[in-house]
Amino acid sequence: MPNILAIETSAELASCALLVGEKVIERSTPGVRSHSQSVLPMVQELLKEAGIALADCDAIAFGAGPGSFTGVRTACGVAQGLAYGARLPVLPLVTLEAMAEACRAATGADEVLAVLDARMGEVYWAQYRFDGGKWLEVVAPALSAPQDVTPLAAEGLRACGNGFAEYADAFAGQPFAQDALADIMPHARELALLARGALAAGQGVPAAQAQPLYLRNKVAYTSAERQAINQAKAGA
Repeated sequence: MPNILAIETSAELASCALLVGEKVIERSTPGVRSHSQSVLPMVQELLKEAGIALADCDAIAFGAGPGSFTGVRTACGVAQGLAYGARLPVLPLVTLEAMAEACRAATGADEVLAVLDARMGEVYWAQYRFDGGKWLEVVAPALSAPQDVTPLAAEGLRACGNGFAEYADAFAGQPFAQDALADIMPHARELALLARGALAAGQGVPAAQAQPLYLRNKVAYTSAERQAINQAKAGA
């Protein structure tokens, strides 16, 4: 079984997880402004707890988005820096799919609508179906106003994500919003589990080719993002 390190900083919670065989160990910390400072210490703690070096990993996964600009760029940059130094492939994974995996674990649902607050009165959302041991996109990740979230009808559809709490009025009366699990957010734990299948499917890319998934546009790295990337490269 592979060893896979996963990094997720697309939302308010920063998390890292390490898949070692069948076991997943994890760390997390709140506070989006401290993500760039908290990731590398968490990675070091995980490797120490597992008793392995970064070079013993088979790949590094990260939450590629959608999510906050700074968050997805921080995760991408750190993953690139670590992977470059250790000569490991990178697995860019969709945050909404990780939320769907968490929803399935909590409810057993194979049809999931994931809705993440995108700020500015909008949400990121996607619909997934779990079939044949993997997630299939029913509706690809999109950015829209909450009232424009239009999942395809599916028996047993369950919804999750903080978008339902943030825009409760907009979702009021929608059948799919009933019993939505609003506390489910992207987490490295689910990314690590999804990464195993992604690695087996040959979805790993060289560090230089790893890219965030943007549904909005932004250009330059912030100084904090550049610092996190440089620290990751130096640490690797």
